[in-house]
Formats: sequence, C-alpha cells, structure tokens
Amino acid sequence: MPSQTWLVKSEPSTYSYADLERDGKTVWDGVRNFTARGHLKEMQVGDQVFFYHSQEGKAVVAIAEVAKEAFPDKSDETGRFVAVELKPVRSLKQPVTLEDMKANPALAELKMIRQGRLSVSPVTADEWKAILRMAGE
Repeated sequence: MPSQTWLVKSEPSTYSYADLERDGKTVWDGVRNFTARGHLKEMQVGDQVFFYHSQEGKAVVAIAEVAKEAFPDKSDETGRFVAVELKPVRSLKQPVTLEDMKANPALAELKMIRQGRLSVSPVTADEWKAILRMAGE
C-alpha cells in the first residue's frame, strides 16, 4: 500500500480514464479550489490515486499513480495554483458507484462524499481497502 492515497474526479466527457490510458500520462491541472490545491501539493511520486468519473457514471473506475509532484499550473494566470502529473495503473474489475459508496458505513467519512465539490481529496488506508473490496479486488 502506498504511503498516501487519493481520489481525483473528472467528467469522462472532458477527460476519462480511457483518455489517460491512451495518453500514457497527463498533467492534472485546472484545479481552482484552495483545499484541493493543498492536496495536490501533498502528493508524492508513487502515490496511488482513484480515478472517479463524475457527472456521467459517478463511479471510481480505475487507479492512477502520481508520476510528477506539484509544479506551477500553466493554465493559471494568477500563479497561485499547481498541477501534478498522473499516469495510468489499471482499471478496476468493476466500477464502484457513488451510490454504493454512500451506502457503505466504512466510507461514511470519505472526504469525496462529505465535501462533494472537492475534485482532489485524500483517501485513508481503510477507505482505500474498502473501495477495492467493493470493486471485487
């Protein structure tokens, strides 16, 4: 298990896990929330990241990995925000839906559920294991 684990959200119509697999890596930029920025700054190379499809699907579908730690977000003209680089690891055996996560008492404190608008959030070791179990892994 990696030292820190995370969850990132993306609308699949904008950028899906299939896009990440096709590209081999991506710059995770455009985050404009200060709490999420703090999480990006904490990410370290090798950290595992759940890839969540928001809007359509609403499910954790895959695992990615931090390939490059925080650096200035070139899409931010203010210079206040950062980006990281992610690379694909693998799709989950089965997607874990938001509805199923909300129904699991082990995930009652999951930041993504408690702070639904947060696009980058930490996942505890126990939460990580629970989501993997739900995915049939």
